[in-house]
Order: sequence, then structure tokens, then C-alpha cells
Amino acid sequence: MTVRQTKIVERALTRLKLRQLRLLIAVGQHGNIQNAARDLGISQPAATKMIQDLELDFEVKLFDRTNRGVVPTVFGETLTRHGKLIFAQVSNAAQELDDLNEGNSGRVVVGTLLAASPTLLPFAVKKLLADRPNVTIKIVEGTNEVLMPALLSGEIDMVVGRLSSHRYRAKLQQEKFFDERIVAVSGTHHPLAKVPNITFDQLRPFDWILPPVETTLRRQIDQYFIRQDQYTPSVAIESVSYLANRSLLRSHNYIGLMPAHVASIDVEEGLLAQLDWVVPFGAGPVGVSHRGAQYLSPASSMFLNALRAVAHEAHNTQSSASYHVK
Repeated sequence: MTVRQTKIVERALTRLKLRQLRLLIAVGQHGNIQNAARDLGISQPAATKMIQDLELDFEVKLFDRTNRGVVPTVFGETLTRHGKLIFAQVSNAAQELDDLNEGNSGRVVVGTLLAASPTLLPFAVKKLLADRPNVTIKIVEGTNEVLMPALLSGEIDMVVGRLSSHRYRAKLQQEKFFDERIVAVSGTHHPLAKVPNITFDQLRPFDWILPPVETTLRRQIDQYFIRQDQYTPSVAIESVSYLANRSLLRSHNYIGLMPAHVASIDVEEGLLAQLDWVVPFGAGPVGVSHRGAQYLSPASSMFLNALRAVAHEAHNTQSSASYHVK
């Protein structure tokens, strides 16, 4: 640590107040010091002084003044992100203390992507609760674009599913459990449900259920469609809800694309059909992302171990549909 860094840390430890960080976050949200000050119940001059004190203590400019208000600089964005993380940790501590006071033994907040929700995650939950039945588990579903910022800010302990692209890797620790391929599925009544060796030309007339545009898989799909003579589906529903997708596939002649083990249970039970088309894109690693072992609570660490055990067992059986928790 440099001499300058040491001085800044010492000033932060002795002078930094949570109220200053609350104001910093509020100013970033409003883009206006006056409205942020009103939210915190302080005067605008007092709020301005608090921001100036922060800038002096950290020796950086946090906001640029414009005709419309204030815009955070790169330093302001960075300190705001760390401020959110501090408040998330305080909230997590309060929640964990409350859980312990109520007789629970910890709390885990897990973000889940489609690739983890039907198999890997439920069996890991079952395994954890078998070992630690009083743990409180909260599951948040979404895409990487929603879950990763929440993970970085401390609102979520870990995200389970398709590992994110290079955009988030530098800031997180990622552990791969297995590689997953993408399959095309439909309802069992679909005209192509039992057709062998399907070509893309046979898929063209049908409507699709696709992941949202901000996902890596969707970008790969769009690039593939462009290479197929600028193909555009007449109807393309965007959805990450497995229950909604399954219902739509069973009631309409849609084609869906999803990780192989996500569809495997419903295919085996005759609820969906896996089309005999080799999907030429979308293969990728499935695993867990978190901020580092030092940020995991004891309950979160146990859940991470449960995920590892379930993924290891799935790998050994060579079938994601045959998970068995002992």
C-alpha cells in the first residue's frame, strides 16, 4: 500500500460516516443534491458540505456539475458501488443476527439462471437443508444482466447457472461444474416432434421462444439466424420463465432453445419433445459465481459445498437427470 493510500484509509476509518455514503448513493440515484438531501432530511448546504468532505478525504472528484444536476465521475461510481456493498453487508449482518435470534442458523441468497433452476439448484438446496435444516434460503431468478450487478453490490451471495462472459469475470470468482449444450424442444404434438435428422429449413416456418436480447445465448442465436439468409421468425417470444415456456410449448407449435439438462426431466416424462436437430451454438460452462470466499457467510459456504457435491455426483453419473442426494 502506498503512502497516499495509507493516508486515505486512515482518514476513511476515522472520519467516514455511513450517512455520507447514504447521501452519495442518493445523489447518484437522483442526479441532484437537493432531492437527495430532502430524502435524508438534511439541508442542501449540509449535503453539499458532506460531498465536499468526501472528495477531500478521498482526494478525488466524485461528481461533475451540469445544467441538469450532477453526474458521478468514475471515482463517484466506484465509491458508490463500494458504498452499496457496505450497506448490503450491514443488512446481511442484521438479517443473519435476526435469523439466529429466531432460531435459524444462517441465510443464503442465491441468484439462479435457467441452466441451474430445474436440477442443480434444487438438489443442492435439499442437500444443504439435510445438513443444516434451519438455514433460510432465498432464491432470485433472472438473467446475468440483472443478477451480476446484485451480486457485485452484495444483495446476492452467489449466482448459479451459465457462467458469465468476460464482462464480469475480473470482479468475481467463478467455478465451473460442467459444460452444457443447448437443445431444441417442442410440445409432443409438434409436427417435427418425431421427425429424424431435422434441418434448419424444416424449422423456418415455425415460431420460437427465445432468451432475452441481453443474454449471450440470444446474441449467438441472432448471429446464427443472420447467417441463415437473414432469417427472422414471424413470432419470437422472449422469456426466461421455464414454467411459462413449458406451457407455451405444450399448447402451441413453438420451438424453444434451452440447456439440455433443463429439458431432460420433462422430455423423459413425456411432457416435452427434444427435436432431432443438432444446435450449432450455445454450448458453454455451468457453475457458480461469487465475490470470494472471504465474503461468504458460514451458511453460504455450506451451500457452495452442497453445489459442488451435487455437481460432482451428476458428473460421475454422466446424466444430469439422475441426480441423487444422499
